[in-house]
Amino acid sequence: MYIELHASSAFSFLDGASLPEALVDRAASLGYPALALLDRDGVFGAPRFHKAATAAGMRAIIGSELTLISGQPAAGSRQRVAYARRGAEGGGRGEPEPGARGSLPVASSKQASHAASGELPAASYSLPLLISSRQGYQNLCRLVTRMKLRAPKGEGALVLEELEGHTEGIVALVGREALRGSRHGVGGLVDRLVGLFGRSNVFVELQRHMIREQEADNIALADLAAAFHVPVVATNGVRFASPEDRPLYDVLTCIRHKTTLDEAGRRLSFNAERYLKPPAQMAELFAGLPEALRNAEALAERLQYTMADLGYRFPDYPVPPGETLASFLRKMTEIGARERYRPYHDRARAQIARELDLIEKLGLAGYFLIVWDIVNFCRQQGILVQGRGSAANSAVCYSLGITAVDPVGMDLLFERFLSEERGEWPDIDLDLPSGDRRERVIQHVYEKYGEHGAAMTANVITYRGRSAAREVGKVLRIEAAQVDRLAKVMHHFEFKDEGETLAKHLGEIGMDATAPRMRVFAEMWGRIQDLPRHLGQHSGGMVICQGRLDAVVPLENASMPGRVVVQWDKDDCADMGIVKIDLLGLGMMAVLQDSLGLINSRRPPATQALGLWNLPQDDPEVYRMLQAADTMGVFQVESRAQMATLPRLKPERFYDIVVEVAIIRPGPIVGNMVHPYLNRRAGREPVAYPHPSLEPILARTLGVPLFQEQLLRIAMVAAGFSGGQAEELRRAFGFKRSERRMKQIEVQLREGMSRQGITGKPAEEIITAISSFALYGFPESHSASFALLVYASAYLKAHYPAAFYAALLNNQPMGFYHPATLVKDAQRRGV
Repeated sequence: MYIELHASSAFSFLDGASLPEALVDRAASLGYPALALLDRDGVFGAPRFHKAATAAGMRAIIGSELTLISGQPAAGSRQRVAYARRGAEGGGRGEPEPGARGSLPVASSKQASHAASGELPAASYSLPLLISSRQGYQNLCRLVTRMKLRAPKGEGALVLEELEGHTEGIVALVGREALRGSRHGVGGLVDRLVGLFGRSNVFVELQRHMIREQEADNIALADLAAAFHVPVVATNGVRFASPEDRPLYDVLTCIRHKTTLDEAGRRLSFNAERYLKPPAQMAELFAGLPEALRNAEALAERLQYTMADLGYRFPDYPVPPGETLASFLRKMTEIGARERYRPYHDRARAQIARELDLIEKLGLAGYFLIVWDIVNFCRQQGILVQGRGSAANSAVCYSLGITAVDPVGMDLLFERFLSEERGEWPDIDLDLPSGDRRERVIQHVYEKYGEHGAAMTANVITYRGRSAAREVGKVLRIEAAQVDRLAKVMHHFEFKDEGETLAKHLGEIGMDATAPRMRVFAEMWGRIQDLPRHLGQHSGGMVICQGRLDAVVPLENASMPGRVVVQWDKDDCADMGIVKIDLLGLGMMAVLQDSLGLINSRRPPATQALGLWNLPQDDPEVYRMLQAADTMGVFQVESRAQMATLPRLKPERFYDIVVEVAIIRPGPIVGNMVHPYLNRRAGREPVAYPHPSLEPILARTLGVPLFQEQLLRIAMVAAGFSGGQAEELRRAFGFKRSERRMKQIEVQLREGMSRQGITGKPAEEIITAISSFALYGFPESHSASFALLVYASAYLKAHYPAAFYAALLNNQPMGFYHPATLVKDAQRRGV
């Protein structure tokens, strides 16, 4: 059976119109047992492709189209390559360039001079590569890393000679585009590739897109294959899943070339043939060359490498002689617990023992020690640090000084942080003072684990409402003023209200949604949503590796000097089992560090230094300030919405601050949970539960679900979700959740609740709560960590106002208020 060995996704960034999942869906519907994804200059879409193919019962074949140039870059140069991508078929509208009609060119004298001088010509071509082994995958990653790290962000290319020594486990395809762009001329490129890859690993690629000139080139390519005794292979050079995707591909082509549909001309695809075709259709196209079809099937069978065999290892922590990772972690935890818990009571002992047993069973001791090592570096350098997120649920993290919230005292759910069923690494976020101090920590990690051993995770920037409107509007030559007006009324948030339709927005600015150009605009605007635009840099996620990280995933330069990113985002890294540590910059951490520095410099030498973890608890003045909404400059609770809520909530203890931090969020607001909670707290409404089985979960928040952990436990109790299903729900809560996946989970919830006898209004209340938290549901552990910073900043404002305001003003801009307003507030407090 024919198998497509050359498909590109939208992760070729404007050179593909379908997400990897859409290609897999189409291939599965056509009965393909396997499919190859070759995105441009990287493996950006490989994790999503692998995950989707595995779920569909297909084999995901990995590869990439590498950009090559004729010539030789100067050693160590920051290479700039203007890769024009001459058109979808290798020339404008699929036609060869002038002077090359029906024949394959030889190297020109101009190209030869470029090669001799080391200049970089504009001419370039792509070389499709397919992976057959882990060694081949590692070679591909290192080749991509080489081309990317010496080039500005988003650019880069290789010359053919640089492939030498990096071809084991890789199969090369050579087609009409490569032969037209190479300086080696007819036969020269095939001869060089055979020398580099071996004759059995070079295939001449034939495609049939109903283009006359392409057929003439196919004859020449077949003759070339026979002359060099290399096999031919049929592919379709797929750029989109279905023929209906061709208009979107044309729009993306125009965006890439910064032109309009009216002016793009020969840059556009000649026709809609580059879609994923049924195997029978490919067999009919290549009926006269059956060996090209047989070779595609046989080659696919050779390409057995899977992303499940990535070979990633987290670094080993160097423990003292006679210690194991587990024993050393136990020793350090015991020392820290005796310092943190005074007295070291039985509940804390039991919780720590339970956590350490699971950490050892899962082989995670080294991870905790490495995070602890980063925290120790911060302390040695005098940099304030605090763990947050689900790590605040761990008594081991608290004992090691990674977090500052006592999870035993707060009865936080450890399983939200770590459980056997989750099947992935725990996630520890470290808050650091923003600015130079955070950068020192990041550079320390780079230095400790080496140039190729550490990198930031990427952030995939996608087309959303406003950016999509602007780009599609330009392509369709809609007046700039109209596009600007439209973009300004687009819904800015990730959440999509059913009432937020494009026709509604067009009507708001006086545009006719039924006009032909507007109908095209509406369709293309909708179809471009969520497609990747480019890679950005995650706010603080770092990944580290035992050995070379560029053997696991390609690295490339970020736009910020001194930063390197991997080609995957945090979700991709999690799916591939790569560990991420977040080093996040927080302005309030800088304020607290500077405040505490000023305070401790004036304390008697014998007095214990004041820190986040030993602030006096339940200070009455702090709660008086909060109840009065005297919170200008206080972390998280200085907005107008928070100030309006504080007098109604009337915080009296630390957990009330935890609730306050979480309640003014899109999840509780859209889920209509704010007013019921406040009314019940004030006694104006009785405490009630959607179902009696949920009382143990919701009693603490008066029957109102406010935290992500509560929603996960509700799904397990009310719908019978397993821990694994609850974890899938948690991941679907994410900022870039899949709406389709959320709908599938909703079906599972309804079915599960029906089996448990929960139907009607109670079931709808539970669905509403869970759906609302798909927005920005706040984890309780995250809220607890932030609540500590609320308490700390309020405590310092109340008792050390001079130090607090000095630090706050020195770290502007931050927060909601102009410095002059903060000065007036300080004067009001006697500073």
